[in-house]
Amino acid sequence: MIPVTIFAGRDVAVFGLGLSNIAASHALAAGGARVLAWDDTPVARDKAAAQGVPLHDLAAAEWSKIAALVLAPGIPLTHPEPHWSVEKAHDAGVEVIGDTELFFRERVKEDQDAKVVVITGTNGKSTTTALTAHLLHEAGRPVALGGNIGRAVLDLPPFAAGLTYVLELSTFQIDLTPMLQPDVAALLNITPDHLDRHGTLENYAAIKARVFAGLRPEGTAVIGIDDPYCCAIADALPGPYAVKRIAVGHPVQTGVWAKDGILTEVEKGVERGRVSLDGIGSLRGAHNWQNAAVAYALARSQGLDASTIAKGLGTFAGLAHRMEQVARMGSVLFVNDSKATNADAAAKALASFTDIYWILGGRPKSGGLAGLEPFFPRIARAYLIGEAADGFAGQLGADVDHVQCGTLSRAIEAAAADAKCSQAPEPVVLLSPACASYDQFANFEARGQSFREFVLCLPGVSPVQSKQERAA
Repeated sequence: MIPVTIFAGRDVAVFGLGLSNIAASHALAAGGARVLAWDDTPVARDKAAAQGVPLHDLAAAEWSKIAALVLAPGIPLTHPEPHWSVEKAHDAGVEVIGDTELFFRERVKEDQDAKVVVITGTNGKSTTTALTAHLLHEAGRPVALGGNIGRAVLDLPPFAAGLTYVLELSTFQIDLTPMLQPDVAALLNITPDHLDRHGTLENYAAIKARVFAGLRPEGTAVIGIDDPYCCAIADALPGPYAVKRIAVGHPVQTGVWAKDGILTEVEKGVERGRVSLDGIGSLRGAHNWQNAAVAYALARSQGLDASTIAKGLGTFAGLAHRMEQVARMGSVLFVNDSKATNADAAAKALASFTDIYWILGGRPKSGGLAGLEPFFPRIARAYLIGEAADGFAGQLGADVDHVQCGTLSRAIEAAAADAKCSQAPEPVVLLSPACASYDQFANFEARGQSFREFVLCLPGVSPVQSKQERAA
């Protein structure tokens, strides 16, 4: 834990008692603040109280004595309208911040030589954050991974010289962190997302761009330029920090570009390094080439050389439920992409394989499978489950051979039997549902875990090993 001492002896309101704010409550208390914590839901309050968090009904609090409101990232700050706790704070002239703001303020106060790498973007930020931390760890660097992935920032180890914090941040977190001052920052991409919370795509993009606002002169900005919003942000970056551009399919003058699974590092038009992703199943597909290119640039900014990065890339196992290679049965590969809860996410998996035995369905989202038509020729057969089965059958029509299976276990059995008969070099049984999980599972993690368990019980199946394990 990182004790937060900046509010020692003062009252601090904490609203929203999820993972990050329970950690914030403990960190503030450890630093001498008087914590007044609350949540709208009794279940969350009871859970926090059981962990020693002091509760106080903020609706009846004396806001004139409160130094700050620490708001959970999931609580509306501005859109569709400010939460009542935010309105009370504004009326009393109390600043509204998040746990990541506490992290950065405490870092400034302690003046420790710890490095902070921050990563954001609409898609791919979790994989990129985990990969960056993995590369540093494999190179022997002390690393703390957290933020919007894994542990809350204030639940990470205390600041110390030589330690590198690798943090994934969402727009919600950035919006609550006015003193965001990383040593290195990355923005992968921007596509429409969370507009119910940010109002417009322009506002959403402006919040993402703030990840670079506090960079120091010796810092590095890493930015994907394959969408118009990020390209405009890159063109407007003022420096004097270094700017590394990331592209897929076309060269850059300074940065890293990827094509056909090859990462090429360039400085002012001169090639400085090259790394192949061939054979690294956890980084398959053009979207993962971008993730790997960003992680490469971040690792280089921390002094790693290309050969060290190449070794680290080869041992990256990937994230659970994100194109996770689970097992093989002969030439058949089983892939768990349960995190693909909409069509856009499923498109990335479908673009990464050819002979696909596709398991999809669940609780459908608006638009269903719209936009996935270009990938239909890659699908050998589709296996429909859950509430979306009838609707998806209509959308697939005669373009994709499909069968309604109802449950995940029946879909796996049918897909495995069909894929085993395929003459393709690598048939793929792919769970990429393009749906929420809530009709049959508690969440996408539970759905992905069930997929793993069913697959590993099939006769003749062997768990997939990492590249490092295969070489051992």
